[in-house]
Amino acid sequence: MRFDLPDLRLFLAIVDAGSITHGASAANLSLAAASERLRDMEIASGVSLLLRNRRGVVPTRAGDTLAHHARLVLRQVGAMQAELSDHARGFRGSVRVLANSAAAAGLLPERLGAFMARHPGMDVDLAERPSPEIVKAVAAGLAEIGIVSDAADTSGIETLPFATDRLVLVVAREHPLAGARRVAYAEVAGEPMIGFDGALQAQLRDQAEHIGIRLRPRVLLRTFDSVARVVADGAGIGIMPEFAARQARRSVSLSCLRLTDQWATRRLVLCTAERTRLEPLALSLLQHLASAVDPA
Repeated sequence: MRFDLPDLRLFLAIVDAGSITHGASAANLSLAAASERLRDMEIASGVSLLLRNRRGVVPTRAGDTLAHHARLVLRQVGAMQAELSDHARGFRGSVRVLANSAAAAGLLPERLGAFMARHPGMDVDLAERPSPEIVKAVAAGLAEIGIVSDAADTSGIETLPFATDRLVLVVAREHPLAGARRVAYAEVAGEPMIGFDGALQAQLRDQAEHIGIRLRPRVLLRTFDSVARVVADGAGIGIMPEFAARQARRSVSLSCLRLTDQWATRRLVLCTAERTRLEPLALSLLQHLASAVDPA
């Protein structure tokens, strides 16, 4: 038994109209062509699909079954065509994005809003990872877009500028360093620290080991705002991206000192395995993020 989509549409048109003549007209077929198609359908199915009477036609029990399934099939086909059309225009789907702490905590979300508002059928699967892990994942095709420090080895994948990420020390107003403007990491790495539970903490730990200090944060918190609040209470010092410190100072009293270490000023870059192979939606997002480059 084999019915094609025009057969199903014709049969539903006939059932809905209660007339072969009117159904044929709705399907843009002549009465003879419609009758021939209907006859072939009944031969193929081996059952009568319509009962003819003086008022027109009504479906048999087999015809009711066919009409029910025809409606389901055509509804699914319509939904499929609509979704494929959206995909073709790049308006529907999900983009996997991996970002380091600085990008995931603020720089990326503040740039996503306008893009996602323009593409309501699009989702972003965002996860935070250390930069070296992101590079490996992007190269392996496990994420379409990554945002990493330019200190990471990005050979073999494509990169575009994204932003400048400067790390700063935050201390309570009563802290002895509160009046200073800048400080070296080696001067403060041994102090009681309020840590950030993210990829940034791994970098701070590694840098401390390079200078012979074992980093022991008093607590690890999930957001930079939380770090800032505990630091402002005098529980310890904190290190975070400059943009996060600026935001935190709107609600808590802090002093910020720029770290003088070369590694503390990082360029963030967008990375992807190969731009020409990205799906339209992922490519559009990549281009949007690259167009909002921080010139600083």
